[in-house]
Amino acid sequence: MPSENKTTNGGAHQAQPKDGGKAGASVCPVGGKAGIVPQPPIWAPPNLPLPCTWRAEAPDSSNPHHRQPLHGKPKIMTNILENIGNTPLVQINRIGKTAGLKCQILAKCEFFNAGGSIKDRIARRMVEEAEREGYLKPGSTIIEPTSGNTGIGLALAAAVKGYRCIIVMPEKMSREKVDVLAALGAEIVRTPTAAAWDSPESHIGVARRLNEEIANSVILDQYRNIFNPMAHYDATAQEILDQCDGKVDMVVLTAGTGGTVTGIGRRLKDALGDKVKIVAVDPVGSLLARPEELNVMEEGTSGFYEVEGIGYDFIPTVLDHSVVDSWVKSRDHDSLIMARRLIAEEGLLCGGSSGAVMWAACQAAKELKEGQRCVIILPDGVRNYMTKFLNNQWMLGRGFEDETLPLAQKTWWSKLNISCLSLAPPLTVSPDISVERAVDIMRSRGFDQLPVVGGNGDILGVVSMGNLMSRQLTGLVHKSDAVEKALYRQFQKVTMDTNLGQLSSILTSDHFAIVIQKLYHGALIEIELSYGTSLLNECLVCFV
Repeated sequence: MPSENKTTNGGAHQAQPKDGGKAGASVCPVGGKAGIVPQPPIWAPPNLPLPCTWRAEAPDSSNPHHRQPLHGKPKIMTNILENIGNTPLVQINRIGKTAGLKCQILAKCEFFNAGGSIKDRIARRMVEEAEREGYLKPGSTIIEPTSGNTGIGLALAAAVKGYRCIIVMPEKMSREKVDVLAALGAEIVRTPTAAAWDSPESHIGVARRLNEEIANSVILDQYRNIFNPMAHYDATAQEILDQCDGKVDMVVLTAGTGGTVTGIGRRLKDALGDKVKIVAVDPVGSLLARPEELNVMEEGTSGFYEVEGIGYDFIPTVLDHSVVDSWVKSRDHDSLIMARRLIAEEGLLCGGSSGAVMWAACQAAKELKEGQRCVIILPDGVRNYMTKFLNNQWMLGRGFEDETLPLAQKTWWSKLNISCLSLAPPLTVSPDISVERAVDIMRSRGFDQLPVVGGNGDILGVVSMGNLMSRQLTGLVHKSDAVEKALYRQFQKVTMDTNLGQLSSILTSDHFAIVIQKLYHGALIEIELSYGTSLLNECLVCFV
């Protein structure tokens, strides 16, 4: 059985003593009543440690949190929120066989929820609990920092119930998520992907500022709201137990906020103890996995990853590491190739994080024998990624291809490297140069764009003639402003070893790519040289 001293906030609990209090009291500190981790509507950092204890063998009556019984779907639903939960469990056939797995693999298809993802469960639960507790009422505004899926779930609930909804999300997230949110009536605020969680510019920092400025607004805060994991403890995990008649040997699932891992992990440990193994998946570049050594990246590896909705640069309050038996680190290439295989070989129209789960299960479930059962959680569907990993050119542009998934016809030059081209180092400018000066340089040199390089040699972005001119016309920038105000900050980086086929795919959707060449001088100081390139009619043209 698990240890009796576990730090989480759902399942069977005992309150941790404080100020002379007695263990076993009915008040759980994480609920805010003891003032350790305040719950919404009070704001608190999203990475505070969990103070309450949980024991798998403790009586259910010791759980101080509001519980919801599991209900089936009605024949006629009063609104679409009743179509959340009770998702199907589908057997994986071809992929498991190809991977040489002996056990049965069952996929919990969360994209069948009303809003298309597992986050619909926590969105509805957090809204209902906030209404029950009285701080969400007619006229309130819901604000939430999210990677998109929780936002869609909250926007769905807000549309049905009549609340104003503001979603704050990083620029990395797909255009499809933005369009769905807008269609549901939500207001969307985008923030820099690279901003650290505790930065004022991050999605969390911006949401907090909006919360302070807008009257009658509330951040339901999935990172520390106890009803994030409780939604999965009461429903998702119980559904799995019921669908499997209590026979589950392993569950593989991704970690994002941690609510899914915590809720499902606790409930299954309550029911099955050490008979079930919980395997959590965390992308390379994230810091959630334990031991921490798993999160150390190879030198020169970027911490950026394309798969959306999983991983974080901090440990969310609701994540309980103690229920996880082992962690698997996933990579974009493996995850997105596997997501495409789930679609092509199993007919499951799932998202990229589902590929991460399936790939990890192919590794972890090798230890299971015939007659044993592994359940994987597929968090969302393909709708949000039509222009991303479902798009062949997008995949090829990022080098996501292997022998199991040929994505494009090859040309005679597609395997040649960029190094075979005669590219000269371009002219670069500093971020503090004026807009007027940058325009003058491009006009005099015949350039369309200029890379902007910081004092330490890092490429900050690119300015283009067209963008600078249009921003001046609309008043967004002025001649005297620094070009830093008008940067394209999202762009593809390639190296001299990148092949022309991949570069061609990038340039079908992007106006330019940056070719990076690392030179070593003296004390091995890296200097990055950039080349803006465009591929037209199978010819590579150097713009700068």
